[in-house]
Amino acid sequence: MGKIATATPRGDFTIINKVPYPNSYPGGPLSVFGTYWLGLSKPHYGIHGTNNPASIGKYVSRGCIRMHNRDVEYLAKRVPIGTPVKIRP
Repeated sequence: MGKIATATPRGDFTIINKVPYPNSYPGGPLSVFGTYWLGLSKPHYGIHGTNNPASIGKYVSRGCIRMHNRDVEYLAKRVPIGTPVKIRP
């Protein structure tokens, strides 16, 4: 969930890439993007891990969806590129 100024986009998207750390997101350190990045078809948005689990579910990100590292790794192994992602209020 993103901050008010950088809210998580709502709509229908697809997973366009899956990148493990250390290349989780171009220029993104492990402390921010965790162990895995699942890029969405909305540029600069994705589903990613975090090393700050207390931030999950809070309005602190720039619109990305944060998960526990173990959960995003589990998800990345099971969903192929092209998987639909629906983000609703």
